[in-house]
Amino acid sequence: MSIITPGYDPIKLTDVVRKFATKVSLEGVEERRYYRFRGGRWYGGIATADVVGCNLRCGFCWSWREASHRMAEGFFCKPEEVFKRLVNIAESRGYGAVRLSGGEPTISRKHVLTLLELFRNTRYTFILETNGILIGADSTYAKELEDYDNLIVRVSIKGASEEEFHTLTLAEPVFFEYQLKALKNLVDAGLEPGRRVYPAVMLSFSNRETYRILKDRLTEMHPALSKEIDEEYVILYPHVVELLKKRKLSPRIAYTPEGIPASMI
Repeated sequence: MSIITPGYDPIKLTDVVRKFATKVSLEGVEERRYYRFRGGRWYGGIATADVVGCNLRCGFCWSWREASHRMAEGFFCKPEEVFKRLVNIAESRGYGAVRLSGGEPTISRKHVLTLLELFRNTRYTFILETNGILIGADSTYAKELEDYDNLIVRVSIKGASEEEFHTLTLAEPVFFEYQLKALKNLVDAGLEPGRRVYPAVMLSFSNRETYRILKDRLTEMHPALSKEIDEEYVILYPHVVELLKKRKLSPRIAYTPEGIPASMI
């Protein structure tokens, strides 16, 4: 799916993406389109299911070369199949955690909640990686997520200010606030800040002042949120470099895939 004009509404985009990335079976089960299942070193070792479809169009996104933004690709899975695939990977590699990643998992709300229910009484920690916009728009989403004790929510904030958010995503600047509201909704719902919910912030395009202001705002919500920030920086995979140039974005700080500090070529 191509980029919508600058200043788009991610919630309206969600409705468009949902038509391609989700479907309801004859049994009334919400299925989600996926493009791969894999193991990886993140979080000390984790089984990952990569979903198709996102409601943001970030100019640094590694998923752009994958099926996440090509809606006709991938394959539909019921929650039970996703559960089995993730458990098989985790068991075979000795992992203690699973996650949904790649696109925006929260687009398929019933699918995610059913999957969480399947993992409820297992030994696995379930990590939900999300941009938070839909959780920020609807506090009941946060209340439903709070019910799962083995859940950790990682809210990935795009930039440190409304201006940076708009530059990176091309979405309307106001939706930066929805990401912060997601954190507040989750904390208010009862998820322990810093442990069961925490922010990740893309800082490759930020300066010290915007980051300081953001940390102050997080501290006002709860001191633990500003102390447990997962600082994200652009990794210069070849396809990411191509996208950055296309969107005319120049990161202040970036790294090679090998973890070496680098600059745009």
